[in-house]
Amino acid sequence: MTEILLTLTQLPLFPLDTVLFPGGHLSLKVFEVRYLDMVRRCHEAGAPFGVVSLRHGSEVMRPGAADEQLEPIGTLAHIASLVKEQPGLLSLQCAGAQRFRIDRQSRLKHGLWVADVTLLADDAQVPVPIDLSAVAQALQQVRAKLQLRPGGAQDYGDADAQYDDCAWVSNRWCELLPLPAATRQRLMSLDNPLLRLELVADFLAKAGIGTSAP
Repeated sequence: MTEILLTLTQLPLFPLDTVLFPGGHLSLKVFEVRYLDMVRRCHEAGAPFGVVSLRHGSEVMRPGAADEQLEPIGTLAHIASLVKEQPGLLSLQCAGAQRFRIDRQSRLKHGLWVADVTLLADDAQVPVPIDLSAVAQALQQVRAKLQLRPGGAQDYGDADAQYDDCAWVSNRWCELLPLPAATRQRLMSLDNPLLRLELVADFLAKAGIGTSAP
């Protein structure tokens, strides 16, 4: 049903200075006019919008500024909750779903970006190999510590954890590691989840994070 919807209508986009990974969580404060109506409509219809990382430009539209430049690969964001904090300010909790490729994009008069997109296949289910098992174990330990922090239960609970899956483990590490947005974008865009996990393991080793299997 989602594929039919996206084929027949343009997907509204939300350009950000971050990267949303499938299975990830995203908190947003929405106050710009170009997004307020869009997120309300998406919430009412139960439809996603697209989160894309900015290659150049600012998250907030400024008079006279050049158009934002968007990365070609983004992620569908489903609104899990929407709260009106005050007039003109919405607080959103979103969940990352399927990745997409922008085929054609345009900017409407009030500044909202919309695009014709092609949905990309979900990452293949690839078991974490033995030589990378320490990477998954380290992630589980880090998330257990983060879960103890105030508000950490929602984002770091293990109810849907998949510590034996290359894509899920690599995606969660990409969210936690202090990586530049451009690096996160390249990792998210990779179609090979094992390669993504191997690159994450390299980043962990360079950061001095112990990932040696016991």
